[in-house]
Amino acid sequence: MEIKIDPEVEVALALPVNQILTYSLRGVDTGGRSDAHMLGMRVLVPLSGRQATAYIINILREKVACPEGREEKKYKIRSILRFLDKGALFHSNMLPFFKWISDYYHYPLGLVIKSALPGGLTQKTVSVIKRGEAPWDEKKLAGLIQEMPDWLQRVCQLGKLSFAESRSLLKESKNRTLLTKLEELGLVQIGQEQVGDSVREKNEICYHLLGLALDIDSLQAELSPETSQIEEFRQSLLSSITGKMLFSEAKTLYYLSYLAHKNNSTDVPRRDLLRLYPGAAKALVYLEERGLVERFQRRVFRNPFGDTLPFFPRIEELSPEQEEACSEIKKTIEGEIFAPFLLYGITGSGKTEVYLRSAEEAIARGRDVLVLVPEIALATQLEAYFVSRFGDLVVLQHSGLKASEKYDQWSLALSGRAKIVIGARSAIFAPLKNVGLILVDEEHDGGFKQDDSFRYNARDLAVLRAKYHSATVVLGSATPSVTSFYHAKSGKYRLLTMKNRIGSRTLPRVRVIDLNTRDKGKKKKGIFQPPLQTALKEVLAQGKQSILLMNRRGFSAIVLCRDCGEIVSCKRCNVSLTLHRHSKKLVCHYCGFSLPEATVCRSCGGANIVPVGFGTERVEEEVQKLLPEARVARLDSDTAGNREHFLKILQKMRDGQIDVLIGTQMIAKGHHFPGVVLVGVVWADGGMSLPDFRAAEKTYQLISQVTGRAGRGDSPGKVFIQTMRPDHYAIAFARNHDYQAFYEHEISLRQNPLFPPFVRLIAFHIRGENEGQVKNSAGNIANFCRRENRDKKLQVDILGPAPAPIDRIKDSYRWQVLIKGSCYEKLHTLCHRVESAGKELLLAKITMIIDVDPENLM
Repeated sequence: MEIKIDPEVEVALALPVNQILTYSLRGVDTGGRSDAHMLGMRVLVPLSGRQATAYIINILREKVACPEGREEKKYKIRSILRFLDKGALFHSNMLPFFKWISDYYHYPLGLVIKSALPGGLTQKTVSVIKRGEAPWDEKKLAGLIQEMPDWLQRVCQLGKLSFAESRSLLKESKNRTLLTKLEELGLVQIGQEQVGDSVREKNEICYHLLGLALDIDSLQAELSPETSQIEEFRQSLLSSITGKMLFSEAKTLYYLSYLAHKNNSTDVPRRDLLRLYPGAAKALVYLEERGLVERFQRRVFRNPFGDTLPFFPRIEELSPEQEEACSEIKKTIEGEIFAPFLLYGITGSGKTEVYLRSAEEAIARGRDVLVLVPEIALATQLEAYFVSRFGDLVVLQHSGLKASEKYDQWSLALSGRAKIVIGARSAIFAPLKNVGLILVDEEHDGGFKQDDSFRYNARDLAVLRAKYHSATVVLGSATPSVTSFYHAKSGKYRLLTMKNRIGSRTLPRVRVIDLNTRDKGKKKKGIFQPPLQTALKEVLAQGKQSILLMNRRGFSAIVLCRDCGEIVSCKRCNVSLTLHRHSKKLVCHYCGFSLPEATVCRSCGGANIVPVGFGTERVEEEVQKLLPEARVARLDSDTAGNREHFLKILQKMRDGQIDVLIGTQMIAKGHHFPGVVLVGVVWADGGMSLPDFRAAEKTYQLISQVTGRAGRGDSPGKVFIQTMRPDHYAIAFARNHDYQAFYEHEISLRQNPLFPPFVRLIAFHIRGENEGQVKNSAGNIANFCRRENRDKKLQVDILGPAPAPIDRIKDSYRWQVLIKGSCYEKLHTLCHRVESAGKELLLAKITMIIDVDPENLM
């Protein structure tokens, strides 16, 4: 038996729902769209008494055969409510990519798609507390409550509460109980309202001339506001029109013609015209009625670049190593085949020019280019090179943009007007239709891993997306991740090596300063040891520049009570507060909680609070004391939040207007400052003691990267590394610029016990406000994994449960269970089993996050 169905669509909800749902198109105006055009469109659908946003992922039009022996089910498929957009929000060739991501990272498909879109494109139904239809009765209220809450008074006065306040009140059970009683009396009602998109297109009103054969070229290059000039212009118009021509109308046409000529466009924005002649507003109405001008709207795109980007001319002559790398990449771009490359090039070897030449090849063949960087600071650096080379073909996609700017940049990529997208990890989802080249700069950086509920790795997804598009992907780094270099050694990636700096420049000399050998009889003064102090003074006297790395922001890492020794900690997290002297606050870097600098000890009540340790603010203060005449700047997340300010600091550094630049890891990678001859690593030990199997790798990479900022100009560079562990292998190999030796040492350590790249990892992060329930839930998950592993013979190692190194953040206790194994399929089989049993394993109000290939186990 066959069942005839109305046209139906399969949708993925923009909600934490794993199921794909089916809705009918019965009675829905599709606007004549074909099936292909409906894929990727956003729709509003009914769902359990409310409305939700969903994305069309499949069209069902054929007859469906009912299985033999099974009766036809008597159920009704509900219709979608409406289409939310004029067209698709992503190209249909992205669907297999999204589905793979959803399966691999154990994350709902609808939320994967939502993450790929600019923020603000989700319409939804929300609960709103409104005033009821019954008359307001104080006597009825007196029987329920002794004193009217402020929010209830606002309901009475305003008629309803805001979405945010309603949501906050409905979260608490005591409020819900009271609201239920108030609803029964008819005094309030909880209604449903639709919340629209928070971003939208920006349009402007324009005018253009109709039916006038004006001699525009005869207009003066500069405007003449003289009445005689405009009167002469008016007289010239009378011969080509019927009726009178008022002076104001002639003047409006005069300015309109001038702007059209100046901008080389027949379309003139209304705001530009009124800026020159405010009186045009009234005249335009009459001119439009007479059919002399036409009014229309056009979309304008907000520009996030500003005018602060420097220009970098094209380099005509490449080094032999650059030539070889470009040649190998060009072959695969021409062949339109999937080809993953690892470009291992030391700092200053010219990897950026290889990126640019490769992009030229892809663009010349009509393909699109995607450029990924681990953080906004590097996007800012690279965008200047790409805009210099490709102009308006380049758009940006990263969190440093305003929501409206991000929406416009995304729209340009979706429409095909932009061919190159540069951005941080979220740019991996850029809506480019025909990707031919993906460039991943600083591929080793942990910033490519998302660290919230959707824990994808953009570097890994770059390789996957290139495979789906039959594209070339280039992973570039001076210090490749151990895993990527292993893949290159094993043949999974093609290895391209650039061992020499451009212009035969040498790598800087590196000196390690042992902080354990300072004079014990003398009181320590300052945070710079004498060799670094001397070098800073010499470089300043030479008119050259220095960079100081301190990978911790703030003034001091710890503040403690001198009376009882208690560390001042966050009340919501089990971490110490950091002193920020500039703002005079003690701040938690995890939840944002803060206290005034002049606080008292919560343990003993003492006021003798002293800072211990140091951060970038302290380094800045010490430099200003040591070099009072120096021009000093600081770049960290406290100062770089403003894009314009950040760009100005970089430009000043390039122009030689800064003598000493202090910063965190954001100054260590990618920047080219030819005037820098000295780099000082103030404290190299910060990351080496973390409970992370990648701790040594990250330390080596950070030190090697910042070392590479020195000596990139005509003068040779020098580096000073201050450390308590001068013999640690990460320090020793970084000092000798010997990545190969570091890799061989590190890869041998990861074979016993086994860690990536020899095994895969999946972490279960368990969170909740009740510590006991979090611990018990983690125990349930670990025991379940061990039973499944034993019964199914999966050969997976289960580690834990154990509290996370930082075991409480934002009042949420944190435990974790880690599973590892060499077989990808068996690991994910176990992970799917944990997901299926999740409700039985997790106690009330406890959540679990699945982290595939975790980067951060803190």
